[in-house]
Amino acid sequence: MDSLRGFADVFADATIPLFVLGIVVFAAARGVKVYEVFIEGAREGFDTSVRVIPYLVAILVAVGAVRSAGLLDLLSQALAPALALIGVPAETLPMMLMRPLSGAGADGVMIELMKTHGADSVPATTAAVMSGAADTTFYILAVYFGSVGIERVRHALWAGLLGDLVGLLASAWFTQWLVFG
Repeated sequence: MDSLRGFADVFADATIPLFVLGIVVFAAARGVKVYEVFIEGAREGFDTSVRVIPYLVAILVAVGAVRSAGLLDLLSQALAPALALIGVPAETLPMMLMRPLSGAGADGVMIELMKTHGADSVPATTAAVMSGAADTTFYILAVYFGSVGIERVRHALWAGLLGDLVGLLASAWFTQWLVFG
């Protein structure tokens, strides 16, 4: 058993370097100037990063302002009765509101739910499932669309938010049904 585990560890450690080496060897065998192509790709990646920075700063400032102003807590209190009617734990509302804005912010909300209610509680488990059921729509629009110069995002915004809503509600209902039902 230990020899199998040792082999698995060595295999796991060697997989990515061998994969990269295989790509380099294959490209070189086909006549690709590997180093020059790598440098060109790195330059394009750096240029993209520089173009993305203003969008990234804007979304991070907006998320920080929303959280520090207490708007999430205020909105949570106002919408808690409606959530109870549709079978969504009211404690997960900050997660539902934060997830389309920021993955890190949503993770912070989820960790807070785990600390407050326990990791195996209904709100914490529901928030964990919600984390995988929705995406960071505003982040995607700001960073990815911004990096390629797409400025008219109206339809993508509504499609993304609708997808987030469906994913968040479905995750709450399925968690209730499959885990706690």
